[in-house]
Amino acid sequence: MVPVPFSPQPACINLGMMGVWALWLLLLLCKFSLAVLPAKPENISCVFYYEENFTCTWSAEKEASYTWYKVKRTYSYGYKSDICPTDNSTRGNHASCSFLPPTITNPDNYTIQVEAQNADGTINSDITHWNLDAIMKIEPPEIFSVQSVLGIKRMLQIKWIRPVLAPLSSTLKYTLRFRTVNSVRWMEINFTKEDIDRDETYNLTGLQAFTEYVVALRCAPAESMFWSAWSQEKVGTTEEEAPYGLDLWRVLRPAKVNGRRPVQLMWKKASGAPVLEKALGYRIWYFPESNTNLTETVNTTNQTHELHLGGKTHWVYVISYNSLGESPVAMLRIPAIDEKSFQCIEAMQACLTQDQLVVEWQSSAPDVDTWMVEWFPDLDSEPSTFSWESVSQARNWTIRKDELKPFQCYNISVYPMLGDRVGQPYSIQAYAQEGIPSVGPVTEADNIGVKTVTIMWKEIPKSQRNGFISNYTIYYQTEDGKEFSKTVNPNILQYGLESLTRKTSYTLQVMASTSAGGTNGTKINFKTLSISVPEIFFITSLVGSGLLILIMLTVAYGLKKPNKLKHLCWPDVPNPAESSIATWRGDDFEDKLNLKEFDDPVNTEEDRVLKSYSAPSDFIDKLVVNFENFLEEVSTEEIGKDQESILREEKNKYVTSPYWPYRPPTSTEIPQRKPQQLCSRIPEGTCLETKEQLLSSVQSLGPEHLCEEGEPNPYLKNSVTTREFVTCEKPQDEAKREV
Repeated sequence: MVPVPFSPQPACINLGMMGVWALWLLLLLCKFSLAVLPAKPENISCVFYYEENFTCTWSAEKEASYTWYKVKRTYSYGYKSDICPTDNSTRGNHASCSFLPPTITNPDNYTIQVEAQNADGTINSDITHWNLDAIMKIEPPEIFSVQSVLGIKRMLQIKWIRPVLAPLSSTLKYTLRFRTVNSVRWMEINFTKEDIDRDETYNLTGLQAFTEYVVALRCAPAESMFWSAWSQEKVGTTEEEAPYGLDLWRVLRPAKVNGRRPVQLMWKKASGAPVLEKALGYRIWYFPESNTNLTETVNTTNQTHELHLGGKTHWVYVISYNSLGESPVAMLRIPAIDEKSFQCIEAMQACLTQDQLVVEWQSSAPDVDTWMVEWFPDLDSEPSTFSWESVSQARNWTIRKDELKPFQCYNISVYPMLGDRVGQPYSIQAYAQEGIPSVGPVTEADNIGVKTVTIMWKEIPKSQRNGFISNYTIYYQTEDGKEFSKTVNPNILQYGLESLTRKTSYTLQVMASTSAGGTNGTKINFKTLSISVPEIFFITSLVGSGLLILIMLTVAYGLKKPNKLKHLCWPDVPNPAESSIATWRGDDFEDKLNLKEFDDPVNTEEDRVLKSYSAPSDFIDKLVVNFENFLEEVSTEEIGKDQESILREEKNKYVTSPYWPYRPPTSTEIPQRKPQQLCSRIPEGTCLETKEQLLSSVQSLGPEHLCEEGEPNPYLKNSVTTREFVTCEKPQDEAKREV
């Protein structure tokens, strides 16, 4: 028997099939593990809109895949069931569904279950139960009349129509809300109507006289938890009656010279008075506290009046009246001028809340529980209007921000009131809303020095501050771009900058800041000095001290060696008036001149002619006598004739200087000078006498005296101004011939 070989093929087939099954199972597990089911619907709520629909809503979370919803309902007390139609917003993640008539039955109990489904699976919500009477919602009522009833004060009668879509057998409950026209706060009243009449009526009492009210109404079945919407609002006005009353206040002004004191009376409707209340007029009467017989009465239609009272205490009464009667009397005590009022307010502050301004104060008098709050705008001029309000049983006062002007500063004063007496006020300032200043400070620089400068700026007007100035910031910049700043308190209006650079230009401006921000003022430019006044004073003092020391040393030297100092400052200059030439006479004159005589008898006429001699160009000017000056300086006793007379008498005479050789005459004519020129500095009588003396003096001198050589004349050496004067000596023979 031949053995059959073993084949492994079936085993291979089994292993392959097992691998396929394993892979298929793995993919199936991955699919189930990666599947995301929709979120379970929760917060299911249903409303029965009477005779319209039955609507259910639920919360739908944001899901990763598209979700379908299915609403399952059982009704007719569990005998019937259905599903919300698929076209009623149950797809595309919409979380609401409505059941429409005629499948809606009332009264009935429903069960609702919501099913959510997506591509990965389905999930159901919990089952909810609903009673239709408890979830019924009807239409709002329609108000058709809000008016007062004749003869009934402070009441309005409201009339409306019962909703058409409401069960006739159901008892309806109502909520009535009302407010005054100028108010935002509603007041509500709840009541029930069991009748099924179509027209309903309600009387709203406890209102203010002659006041407009806004009224609205809503309703619901007595068993239902859902109210209808509010009806359309209607307005009604209560009947008018006599004025409610007045709040009276005063402003005391300083007394005048005649002793009369102006008192401004102000009044307004009392708190709680009807908004529409109208007065035909006001009656005022007042009298001194000590004498009621001096009563004076004033009628006016204004709400302010100024009285001129004396210095004593007065009582003032004011009433308002209309066609229905008079208001209660408002009275006020005006204290005497010298009366001292009490003071009990120790501190006060103002703070801002979200929409209100709150003023709080502290008092040291526990028995004072009434206060008068006065406020008015803080303007550069006296305000024309004041506002005031009475506060009782509290030590704070509140006003809405919208009742005050924004960016406007207000003066707020609180007066304590004890009985009929008014105490001393406590005042503060406050803003309902702050903003940045409208303008910046006007700036100027003063006291500019080398490294310092004083910056001054003007305070911003009150009407342009827009808030409390919190600080001033000084910004200044050098010409090379370096910036600096200094911040100072709001009560400072000047500041000294230091550590500046010498001889540098600066640009500067001041910013005024409030809590809302700041505004820059005008820009100014200034330049620091290169040298300061103290430095100039120091240098001047130093130079002056040096000069003083030099003067002191010079004086000391002069006291020690006076002659040297005298010769140094005042050198000796010869005085021509003291020259001895004025005393020379006759023969003396010949001897002084030391003229050389020619003794040789055989000398011819040519020998007596002066030989020519060359001399320096300025030598003549140094030696020739200025006769004009000589005639002025010589004493009147020795004054001779003038130059013109000398030349006229002695035309052929020549004067030779010891250092001036004889020169042959080139011309015998000498320019004549007018006597006025020689006598211009001598009185007229003296001039004639001087001419005669000079002529006789010259005649007394022989011709020979003029040709003798002698020593140099000291007067000629020291002449300052000289003029060339040349004379020639004629031979004696020619002189004799002429004679």
